[in-house]
Formats: sequence, C-alpha cells, structure tokens
Amino acid sequence: MTSSDLFYQHLRDELQGLRDAGLYKNERVIVTPQGARVRTADGREVINLCANNYLGLSSHPQVIEAAHEALRTHGYGLSSVRFICGTQDLHKTLEARLSRFLGTEDTILYAAAFDANGGLFEPLLGEQDAVISDELNHASIIDGIRLCKAKRYRYKHNDLDDLQRCLQQAAADGARFKLVFTDGVFSMDGTIARLDQIRAIADAHGALLGIDECHASGFLGAKGRGTHEMRGVFGKIDIITGTLGKALGGASGGFTSGRREVIELLRQRSRPYLFSNTVAPSIVGGSLAVLDLLEASTALRDKLEENTRYFRGAIAAAGFDIKPGEHPIVPIMVYDAVKAQQLAARLLELGVYVVGFFFPVVPKGQARIRVQLSAVHERSHLEAAVAAFAQAGRELGLV
Repeated sequence: MTSSDLFYQHLRDELQGLRDAGLYKNERVIVTPQGARVRTADGREVINLCANNYLGLSSHPQVIEAAHEALRTHGYGLSSVRFICGTQDLHKTLEARLSRFLGTEDTILYAAAFDANGGLFEPLLGEQDAVISDELNHASIIDGIRLCKAKRYRYKHNDLDDLQRCLQQAAADGARFKLVFTDGVFSMDGTIARLDQIRAIADAHGALLGIDECHASGFLGAKGRGTHEMRGVFGKIDIITGTLGKALGGASGGFTSGRREVIELLRQRSRPYLFSNTVAPSIVGGSLAVLDLLEASTALRDKLEENTRYFRGAIAAAGFDIKPGEHPIVPIMVYDAVKAQQLAARLLELGVYVVGFFFPVVPKGQARIRVQLSAVHERSHLEAAVAAFAQAGRELGLV
C-alpha cells in the first residue's frame, strides 16, 4: 500500500472506531424554519427541544422582514473584509447598539463567535501575561488561549478557591497582566458563573475579567442583558464575547465588546477580523430588529423563564436525573453514550427531537440529553415532551 492508501485506511479505522464505541455523530436533516415544531426530511413533525433558539426569534416575522429589507438596500454580501470595503453603516449601527445593550464602550463584529474567542487573546496578551481559565470553558476559548503566548492557568470548574490559587500562582510567576476568563453560562451543564464573586476576586488580585455570553445574551437578567446583569455586575466586566447565532436571532456572527482601547486594538490586530469576510447585511439587519424587540419588552424572556421552571419540575417529577439550576439548558443525565443515543432515537419516534451528547463533547461517563427550552414552546409542547420522555425512559430502564 502507498503512503496515501495507509492514510485513508487510518481514517476509515478511526471512523469505524467511533461507530463501534457509540460515539459517531449523525446529522438529521430538517426541511422547515426553526420553531417549536420542525419537520424532518422523512416527513415527521416533531417537537424541537435542542435548538439554541431561546427566544424563538429565528423565524420571527419582524426579524425576517428586517433581514429582507437589509438584503434589498445593502446587498447579499460585501465580498470584502471590514478594513478594505466591507464596512457598511449597518455594521457600525449594530456595534453601537450592542455596546449600549451590554453596557460597554465599543463592540467589534466577527463572522462567528468562535472567531471572536479565537481572535481575542493573541492581540491583547504576551508572554509576560497570564490567562486564568475555567477548566470547562468552551472549545473556542481554549483554542483562542492556545494561540497567544501568555502563561495559562486552569482552575477547577466553578471553584473560586482554586481560582484564587491560580491568581496567586500567576502573581508569584511574575505575570504583568492577568485576565480571568469564563463562560457566563456553561453550555453542557447550564451552570451560571458566579460573576459577582469572580469580579471581587479578580479585583482583589488586580486582574481583568472576561466572559463568553453565547448562552446568556438576550434572556438572562431582568432585561435579558446577560449573566453580568443577572449577577449584579452590569457595566463591570472588562471583555464580553458573544454570538448573534443563538438567542439574538439564530443566524450567525459573533462579537467582542468592552473598553474602547480593547476594541480598537482588536480592529488592528485580530486575525479572524482582518482576514474574514464581513457579517452579511441581512444578518446585521435582522440583528438590529432583534435588539428592537428585546428593548421594547421582556415578554419573551419572561415566557422562557416560565417554560424553564415548568419543564425542570416536570421532568424531575418523571424520575429523570437532571443537573440542578435555573437555565433553559436542562441536562438530562443518562451517563452511558449508547443509552443516550438510544433514548434520543426513541424520542424521535415518539415525536420529540433531541440529541445525545457524549465524549468528547462531555467527559466520559457523563453522557446526556441536553434539552434547550424556548419562548416559542407552548405548555402543550412541553407536556407532550415530558410524556414522551417518561415512556421512552421506562422502555429503556432509565426511570
């Protein structure tokens, strides 16, 4: 066999190993817009419990119309990066609106939230500096930190004593600047970071604080402004990264928001910003409509909170082991990867669309179904979903 033959055989072996271990991920195809119910390619109408569509805005008529209008007035795409000829008035307007919404001085848009984290650390920190990161931070944060030359310290998940230990060690190692970075909400567990306490600890150690708000912007806090609003530190976070692809419309695009000096330097040196096409005008126009909706009323976040409270209580009463909390991410623990996939498959047959999560997305032995609730769900959807979970759970010996 040639070297290339051996390489492709190696890939086939790797893929077969994933299948044998029950870790292979299959993509299901839907043929409708995102919503409380979706239709799969084989014609099934199912209740959707696994989208990041927290506020139900992915198919909101006002958002769609705003996207159409931006398409008509500003075109399909810019065919350019921002600093050449890819900056439109809409981009500057959205950046200013996001800054106001998040309580910061300035904001920079990226093609994706992964790029926002990937392009954050290297321009700001050097080998004299330190990043102190929660061990369960999102992969994009981990990758972004790897790209910079700063010393890296990982503290145990949500363990503030260990955070202090890392900060003390960074100081002992002679760090010039220290940046603590954490998810505002951890996507697999729904854990909400204790930002008020983390801010106090960071201040005591002379450190900056940054947060990733992908699973918070738009619905956490009294006015939906995020984890920092919920924890009482609104306006006191140095750097905020986030996405337009979840609660804020569900399309794509990300952002970094913070002090003016931070954003200005990112515009000069952040590689994903400098070398990626600008966010499409239709997405920017739709995102502006999302902010209009959120600033006009808290009705959507209030309904999401009500749906979350109901579902968490009902699924626990049905006998399932769930991660405690108050976030609309509800991890239903199965622990075994194969069982998680069997449960997801049976639920699809019963009319409920969920997905099993397992290693390497979560640690080995921590397989689960991650339910994500939405403001677009009605009580009837949630009651039917709980009944299906109960039936499938009994059949598989999980409850």
